[in-house]
Amino acid sequence: MPRFIRELMEFVGLGEADIAVIRRTAPIVLTCEAAVTDALYAHFLQFPATAQFFLGEDGEPDAARLARRKHTLGRWLRETAAVATTHEFSYYLLAVGLSHSHRAHGPGGAVPPHFVVGAMSLAQTALARLFGAELGDPQAALEASLAWNKLLHVHLAVLLLGYLPVA
Repeated sequence: MPRFIRELMEFVGLGEADIAVIRRTAPIVLTCEAAVTDALYAHFLQFPATAQFFLGEDGEPDAARLARRKHTLGRWLRETAAVATTHEFSYYLLAVGLSHSHRAHGPGGAVPPHFVVGAMSLAQTALARLFGAELGDPQAALEASLAWNKLLHVHLAVLLLGYLPVA
């Protein structure tokens, strides 16, 4: 898995300069972690097809489940901000992808891959807006968005491995 990630980082052009930009802008992202996770889950709850994964038996949002999911998303965001490419984190990402693609229990069952892709797009958009608002320099905001997008594409590729048939 680490080799897959390294090769994909190379393929998308995620280099040392990008990693430096991600690490430099990480404090901005981490300061807004709760706002980003709250906004993403609020978005999911607006659509019946995605809300179903977070509802209790009464059909209302399950606060405990949402809190756990937000905590998990926050962990991913913190690890992402640190540009974690460790053996453990690469398999953590794969496990997250497998848990979404092979979800046998809980409301909604398996999460369709297009929602995983859509969720990553929402995260990219949220970060781009955050950089635009916080950096005060359009070029710096663009560079930050580009660097983070490359890393998020690497993560997305790992997450989607859980949806692919074993070769």
